[in-house]
Amino acid sequence: MKDIAIYGAGGFGREVACLINAINEVEQKWNFIGFFDDGLEKGSENIFGKILGGIEELNSWNKELNIVFSIANPEILKEVVENVHNDNILFPNLVAPNVNFLHKDSLQIGQGNILFFGTRVSCEVKIGNFNLLNGFVSLGHDVQIGDYNVLGPMVRLSGNVIIQDENFFGVQAIVLQGIKMGCKTKIGPNSVLMRNTKDGFLYMGNPAHRIKI
Repeated sequence: MKDIAIYGAGGFGREVACLINAINEVEQKWNFIGFFDDGLEKGSENIFGKILGGIEELNSWNKELNIVFSIANPEILKEVVENVHNDNILFPNLVAPNVNFLHKDSLQIGQGNILFFGTRVSCEVKIGNFNLLNGFVSLGHDVQIGDYNVLGPMVRLSGNVIIQDENFFGVQAIVLQGIKMGCKTKIGPNSVLMRNTKDGFLYMGNPAHRIKI
């Protein structure tokens, strides 16, 4: 079994701990050793494990360790990942046992991604690095996802959707087929995106309209 820890010990971090347990029920793959979190006292703990420290402790870790990031803010997620400077740290993909791949052989995926319970991935999908796909996300055919994107529960990306980096999708957001998104865009909960977006804006409603933030 390989040592693994979670960066971020809040509610989502505890959910990721549940995901690790579920993976181990199918195949004994991970030895979970605890959490890293800059906002909590070293040595404190939650129901799943202890806080091992923050970024300083992680960067001084002296043996191989897999880290998964439970940070649901794209900008903060990117900042934390880029502050890891330790060759002993590895970034695995965590995939729930019941993720439905329609054609896994055509999937292209980077590192540090989380695919949570009930996610559906169609054919010829491309996923970059450090993306968080929460429960029951659906990716249509030929979807392309860049880096550091956060997709809330039940988000649906239709076929041929292309998104770049650091985007956030609220619960049950829908993106219709062929839409292209750039960077640092937010889609509100239950919103339906029917047109291409401009970077740095919030889109809300059905159909979704642009709101400056």
